[in-house]
Amino acid sequence: MARILLCTSASAALYKACDLASQLAQAGHDVPVLLTPSAAQLVSPQQFEAVTGQPARVHELGEDRLGAMDHIDFARGLAAVVVAPCTAALAGRIAMGLATDLVTTALMAVPLGVPRLVCPAMNPHMLAQPAVARNLAQMVEDGWERMEPEVGHMACGEDGPGRLADPDLIAQRLLEILSA
Repeated sequence: MARILLCTSASAALYKACDLASQLAQAGHDVPVLLTPSAAQLVSPQQFEAVTGQPARVHELGEDRLGAMDHIDFARGLAAVVVAPCTAALAGRIAMGLATDLVTTALMAVPLGVPRLVCPAMNPHMLAQPAVARNLAQMVEDGWERMEPEVGHMACGEDGPGRLADPDLIAQRLLEILSA
């Protein structure tokens, strides 16, 4: 069906991204997955490989590289991009156009016009920071659609907004985007 790039960052909600990848792959979509180096320390790329049937990538350089310009190859032929979970750090790099790893270099190479969905997930106090709000607002201004985080009990023990949206809702929104 459609090629949907899933980019992930280091969050306690990362396990939900595995569920999202699985749902999209089971629906027949091609789902390449890119993880930030920190995300790969929380969840093994092999977990994403198991649910999508294709290698999940962390680094562009090194022995596992696919080609000379992997970040460009990942950005080609996409029907949509989703960043879930999106941490404060990743939102800042995206908003500022900083291509510092495979995730951000691939995102900077995505052609304009490809639908982009960002799904923030972080501690409520982090989410409330003016700098984080500015970065997420900048992403929206740059063409990203923001899926609001849920309110509830967080892995850090606090309550409030910041929980990654349910994978079912993210998948549903992506299907709406694709059918538009």
